[in-house]
Amino acid sequence: MSHKEQHRSHRNTWLRAAVLGANDGIVSTASLIVGVAAAQADSQGVLLAGLAGLVAGAMSMAAGEYVSVSSQADTERADLAMEQESLDSDYHFEVKELARIYMKRGVSRDLASQVAQQLMAHDALGAHARDEIGITEISEARPILAAISSAATFTLGASLPLLCAWWVNPESIIFSVVISALVSLALLGGLSAKVGGAPILPAVTRVVFWGALAMLMTAAVGFYFGAF
Repeated sequence: MSHKEQHRSHRNTWLRAAVLGANDGIVSTASLIVGVAAAQADSQGVLLAGLAGLVAGAMSMAAGEYVSVSSQADTERADLAMEQESLDSDYHFEVKELARIYMKRGVSRDLASQVAQQLMAHDALGAHARDEIGITEISEARPILAAISSAATFTLGASLPLLCAWWVNPESIIFSVVISALVSLALLGGLSAKVGGAPILPAVTRVVFWGALAMLMTAAVGFYFGAF
């Protein structure tokens, strides 16, 4: 009975940036609001701090992702340029090198040589990029996509505790923001695990744990310095 396998590795490029952005948006903004509120600031100051954290965080995530992924892209381009020079200078050596890679994976010498020659006749640089360097379309660095994904999902994640702080009474800001943030983190962990095809419970547990720890530590700082 035939079936079609639904692989999810092709989602890694944007899924990692999206989950990181949303998680950071929820945790950092909720922690900031809780810390400022714990320092006995008024509701206007709490909301202003949360809004400033949203804007700064979104820009920081976009810049950080763009710079880091651009560095990865630069490295990939340098490796490909180096590989192209090798292909231009000693094509036959590169054929043997690719054949040895296949032999190490269990392919016989004659078949490995045939496969290497045929693949390189079709796309020599692509064959070496994939099997020697490890660069594929799935793993290829995309700085702009990573930056947009992180900034957008950070903004979305940060909006949840900020809206909660704006909606509830000033006396219940800390409790409401903590609960809404933990629920949001649990949903995010479950959703990311579902999209990525991973177990849901471990994903939910780790994001909730680290989110709760971040808010607890920030609240402690707010209480301590708010007492002076």
